[in-house]
Amino acid sequence: MTNRKRNKELKFRVTEEEKAFIEMKMKEAGIMNREAYLRKMAIDGAIVISNHTETKRLILELNKIGNNINQITHVANSNKTISQEDIEIIKELMQNIWQLQRYGLSKKHSAKQ
Repeated sequence: MTNRKRNKELKFRVTEEEKAFIEMKMKEAGIMNREAYLRKMAIDGAIVISNHTETKRLILELNKIGNNINQITHVANSNKTISQEDIEIIKELMQNIWQLQRYGLSKKHSAKQ
């Protein structure tokens, strides 16, 4: 142990419920090594978990809106009228983005509790 970079040992006791809670939090964070998890929590105080799936969905929705806005701008610049259907499409896509955002925020909020 003297040749190790981390050669100081810390110990503490927990109840069975606390141990189960720590293991659950480790799973949520995707960390299987208890020592690494506890060290990270002790030093940083928190582990941020990113959900890339939700971010990708949000980016996809933003791209759809950008494409629709570009098409509508092209029509408007050619002195044609913009249809109510085009406006409804943009409203629907914006609603999808707000739903994704609310869902992401509610998951982050409930994870902190």
